[in-house]
This record gives sequence, structure tokens and C-alpha cells, in this order.
Amino acid sequence: MADGLRRLVGAESGRVLQEKLESWYRDYEINSCDQNLNRCCEIIELNSEIQGQLFTILNETSREGGHYAGVETIKTRLLPWLGTCFSCATSGRLFETNLSLTQDSIEKERQLRELASNQTFQLQELQEELTSTRLQLSHVQQDLKTSCAQEKDALRKLDRLNDYEQQIQILRDEISILDAQKSVLQSRFVRSRSPSPRHSESKSPSPLPLRSCSPGRARRTNASRRACLVARFGDIYAQERLDAETLLRTYISDMEMVQRIIYIAAVESFHAAKTAYRQFKIRVRDTLSLGHSGPESLEDTVLDYIVRHEDLYDVQASVNEVIRSMNINPKISFPPEIDFIVISTLIRELCRVAFSMQTLVPPLDVAFGTDGELFSETKYHRSFDSDFTAALVAYHVWPALMENDVVIVKGEAVTKRGALWSRRSRSRSRSRSRSTSPLLAHHLSRSRSPSPLRSGSPRR
Repeated sequence: MADGLRRLVGAESGRVLQEKLESWYRDYEINSCDQNLNRCCEIIELNSEIQGQLFTILNETSREGGHYAGVETIKTRLLPWLGTCFSCATSGRLFETNLSLTQDSIEKERQLRELASNQTFQLQELQEELTSTRLQLSHVQQDLKTSCAQEKDALRKLDRLNDYEQQIQILRDEISILDAQKSVLQSRFVRSRSPSPRHSESKSPSPLPLRSCSPGRARRTNASRRACLVARFGDIYAQERLDAETLLRTYISDMEMVQRIIYIAAVESFHAAKTAYRQFKIRVRDTLSLGHSGPESLEDTVLDYIVRHEDLYDVQASVNEVIRSMNINPKISFPPEIDFIVISTLIRELCRVAFSMQTLVPPLDVAFGTDGELFSETKYHRSFDSDFTAALVAYHVWPALMENDVVIVKGEAVTKRGALWSRRSRSRSRSRSRSTSPLLAHHLSRSRSPSPLRSGSPRR
């Protein structure tokens, strides 16, 4: 209502009507009949336009008051006036009818103009909202880019800090070794100057056992190493997994088989790395237990040594073990002319990450999953091609990362109705007999078994 009244006041229609009436009154005597009629029609048209606007304001005002507000006023003032207008003499009915038609046409034209004006105004408002939304989206995207850059920068700083700590520890170990060698040389020099034949014939003592001069380093860096390894596990999912998927798609047209191969490769990589870690830890413990002494526990000393010498891990032997396990897995198949060695890059990176995760306290591992298990929202994401109404897992795409029984990183699974039974029927009829490729045999023959302890300064 306020907008309509403001437009009526701004148009100054009442003032224009008054001016036209005064002008007509001054010129009435000197005007001809046609001129006076034209002046009268102009004033009637202007008056009808003002009345139309007033009726519009009346309608909007009564609507703002609700269903029953203003009823008495309309009854006592508006309806009697309208009845008086409709009871005019019938002698001028034809003129009034034509005038009414003219007023209706003018009113419709006015309504169309107002409707067009309102639509234009609404369109401008929508355009302004769209511009504001785009600007907000641009700000959100910029903030997201900034957050991603800051996260990457933090990860790089963690990696750099870990490298600095490793270098410091290496230098401390070298100092400890040099001190031990210095003590041995000094004792030899003293015995060589001694006149006793017994001392001259005695054998030189064995070097002191190499120990870290800052025990418990693995536990102190546990949090930073854990963050880096969890981030690396996510990077493998986002990069190496997709690269392996693209490579396998050139040989296998079945997308489900490709995803099954990658999932089994991830699970077998963690199994092989855990087995290698247990064997490596046993060898290190047996070696260090012979000369262990000091306030730190043997387990802390063993863990510190493994963290500092992870490059002694025979990752190629684990890769070969994973490929051997995949060759006898009945759930997956591969063309006979190609071998699983083509995804050895993915397997190698998974083995390295899995081995390093075993040095954490507590260690990280992947979740155990089977086809047909009940889908868990806390453990897996559904793949985009899944049936979101299905409750059972048809097959897994990527394992979930666990810390004890807590999910650290969600995995990915596919849920489909009836897909599990059709898959079982196909697996019964599949015959999988393949010989090892020459490339795989060459890699298997290169398996190495380095000693867990090395003489002298450790190499990085």
C-alpha cells in the first residue's frame, strides 16, 4: 500500500487535475463546444485514472488488514456511494457505458504496465541475488583453495621436521659411534705402550654395541609420523589407485574386476608388509638384545632402530609375495599375456606405507571386508554407481584405515541388489590357470635379505 500511495503522490495527479479544471474554467466562455467537450473528457480520464489508483490502494489496504478488518467502513461509506453512482439517470446510460469501457481499457493497460514494471523489478532483484550468490561462491572457492594450500604447507612442514629430526638423530648416532671408536683406540694405545707381554698378546676388545643417545625417539615423533602416513594413504587412494585403474582398463573391460584387483592388492600389501615387519623386528630384537644396556627398554630401542632404518625393509620381496597371493586368489582374473606386475608401483607404495604404519603406537591397519557383509556408513562410502537402497556390500573398492577398532579413513564399497549372487555364479564357472610371466620371474629372482644391522655409520 505504501508503494502505491507513494507513486500516486509522486505523480502529482491531483495537482494536474486542479490546474486543468482552473484552465478550463477560465477558457470556458471563449471555447467552442468541441473544445469544451475535449477538455471535459481529459479531466474525466485523469479523474478516472486517479480513482483507479485509489481503488487499488483501497484493495491493498483492506487486504493488509485481514479478512474482517475495515468491513464496517466499506459498508457505511463505500457501498452507499457506489449505489448512488449506479442509480444515475438512464438518459446518459450509453455515454456512461462507453465511458466505463474506456475506463476498463485504461485500467487494463495500467495493470499491464504495472505487471511489466513489477516483473522487471523482480528480474532485477533475481539478477542481484544471482550476482551476490556468485560472489559468495567465488569467496568460498578462494577460501577452499587457501585452506588446501595451508594444509599442504603444514604437511610439507611436518615432512621437513621429520627429516630434520632424522638428520639430527643420524648425527647423534655418528657421534656416539665415533666416541666408541675413540675409546677403543685409546685403550689399544695404552695397551701397546704397556711392557707386559700378557697385555701385548691380548686381543683387542670388541666394539661397543651401537645405541641411540636419545632413547624413545620413535614415540616422540609418533604423532607427526602418524599424520604424514594417514595423508600418504589418502594420496595413494587419490593418485596411485586411479593410475593403476587406468592402466588395468587397457587390459580388462570389466570395471568391477578392475576394482576388485586393486582392493585385493591393497589388502594383500598390508598383510605382506605386516608379516615382513614382524620378521624384521624379531631379527633386530635378537641382535640388539646381545649388547643392550641402559635405562630405556629393549622394545623402545628396537622400535627406534626400525624407524631410523626403514630403508632396510626389503619392499621388493613383499611386492613379490603380494603378486604370488593375487595369482592364486579365486575372486580375480587377468589376461594370460599380462601379469599383476603391471601394478607393482601401487603395490610397492602400499607396502611401504603399511610397513611404516606398523612402527606407530598403536599401529594402523586396514579393515577386514567380505562380499555380502552388511554395509556400514561409519566404515565405507558408497560408490557413485551403487544402489543406495541395497543393504549388503556387493564388493569393495578401497579398504578402510583402522586404529584398533576406530575408523581413521573411510573406505569405498559398492552396494547392489542381486549383484552378489550373480557374482558368485560367475566365480563358480571361472577357470583361472595362468603361468608366471618372464617379467615376474625376473623380479622374484631378485629378492634380497639384508642384515638388520649395518657396520659403521648408517646410510640414509
